[in-house]
Amino acid sequence: MVNRDSNYPKDVLTPPGPKQVAVIDVGASSVRMQIAEIRSDGSIRNTESFSQGLSLGKDSFSKGRIERGTIEDCVHVLSIYRAKLDEYGISDPEAIRVIATSGVNEASNSLAFKDRIFIATQFEIEDFDESVLHRVTYLGLLPFLRNEPEYFDKQSVVIEVGGGSTEVMLLDKHDVSFAKTYRLGTLRLRKRLEVYDAPLVKSRELMEAQIRGFLDQFLHSVPKKIAPKYLVSMGGDVRFAVQTITQKPVADQIVKLSIKELSKFADDVLKRSPESLVTQYHLSLPDAQTLGPGLLTHVMFAKALKVDKIAVANVNLRDGLIKEMTDNHQWTDSIQTQIVRSAMLLGRKYSFNESHATHVADLACQLFDQLEVLHQLPRRFRGLLEIGGLLHEIGLFISSRSRHKHSMYLISNSEMFGIGERELQMIAMIARYFRGASPQPSHPLYSSLSRRSRVAVSKLAAILRIAKALDVTHRQPFSKFECKLFPDEVELFVDQSLDLSLETLELKQAGALFSAIFGKTPRLKSTRDEL
Repeated sequence: MVNRDSNYPKDVLTPPGPKQVAVIDVGASSVRMQIAEIRSDGSIRNTESFSQGLSLGKDSFSKGRIERGTIEDCVHVLSIYRAKLDEYGISDPEAIRVIATSGVNEASNSLAFKDRIFIATQFEIEDFDESVLHRVTYLGLLPFLRNEPEYFDKQSVVIEVGGGSTEVMLLDKHDVSFAKTYRLGTLRLRKRLEVYDAPLVKSRELMEAQIRGFLDQFLHSVPKKIAPKYLVSMGGDVRFAVQTITQKPVADQIVKLSIKELSKFADDVLKRSPESLVTQYHLSLPDAQTLGPGLLTHVMFAKALKVDKIAVANVNLRDGLIKEMTDNHQWTDSIQTQIVRSAMLLGRKYSFNESHATHVADLACQLFDQLEVLHQLPRRFRGLLEIGGLLHEIGLFISSRSRHKHSMYLISNSEMFGIGERELQMIAMIARYFRGASPQPSHPLYSSLSRRSRVAVSKLAAILRIAKALDVTHRQPFSKFECKLFPDEVELFVDQSLDLSLETLELKQAGALFSAIFGKTPRLKSTRDEL
């Protein structure tokens, strides 16, 4: 029997038009689906939600692989979900997102699992790494950041405890200064206890030791001393606790709860067997088994941060995924701001020329906007180009020789907020080809990309080369220009009387890749040429 849960927030982002969409989260302890309608006015109406307990993580965390029986159980659940989507008339793959978290991704037979799901249900599970998780979580939090800013005043720590992992995010007002996912989850803690076969009292000590280890990692990793007013908590366990203690549902607004009350409730839960929790609270057995570890994790984080209240937000991964779909998977301005901020921090780490880098990135974005009819790339690639422009010369930190290759290496081996592995590879390639050889199939990282990604990288690298040539002297001779398209040329017109002989000479060399890809030669002209 698939259980329904319709207690979700109704927030707003700007969509292209009304449509029905669905997201499915194949988690460590359950498989959940949320169906929503994106209205033409930009609002989101959550239509129906489903949840089915399924311990994929139980296999993955204890055996290293997902057993065949568990795979077929997942196929059965997803087949029910597919039938439900057929009832709603949702069949377009672009309107359906299916993601898997640690319970699947850490299994040795993860690829075989995903193939089996696709063969049986036609659901294609997309790559979903930690950086994308942080981006989607932040996107889900945005309505609360805007509508209830008092909970995010100055500094705040956001935590979500899942079955296989715990996500922690540090915000300075609206800016993400730290985000990390730890291999600390309620199902993992429960599996470790089963290995020790310890009595109930001893079990708590073992859990506290495990949680404390990850808590120490977090406190030593954050860039500075933190002193938040609240611990902003997400997740089903803490929502259940708040609803049970206050006898009020956690709806569209953040609910406050004292740590004293939460700690008392957690103590009571941890003293009891899962079976007694099932009887009293009408929980499923998997939920009853993970409730105590989840609450204990929240309590220990709150006490370590010395906060006396938690702020519980009714937001989940599926909310953020739907919000991304409202903008056709484009990065919103808020997300792009956070990504750029993270890239700037990375650039400063490697002592980049910030003034030059930001100017080149701006010129590249102007080219992207004005040449849209030529490159025909979706808007989201503009963000990749901007980051590639900002970081194209960080390889100078290693050496001026082959600096483009060093930039590629540093970028591809770094972490940036909101940038997934595939996107990171593309940014690394854009930076690698800002000079030197053109993209070649023999280049390993380039050849590992899909055809569409390779074409996009080539186009974006060609644009970046033009932007770089326009500031070859690093003196930023102009900040604006106008592109005019002709049959065989792209004219870049600068409405200033400047000596641009060096930029013109550099453009002749840098424009070769642009000409090869777009069939048009870039030319730089200014009012000085007409004198």
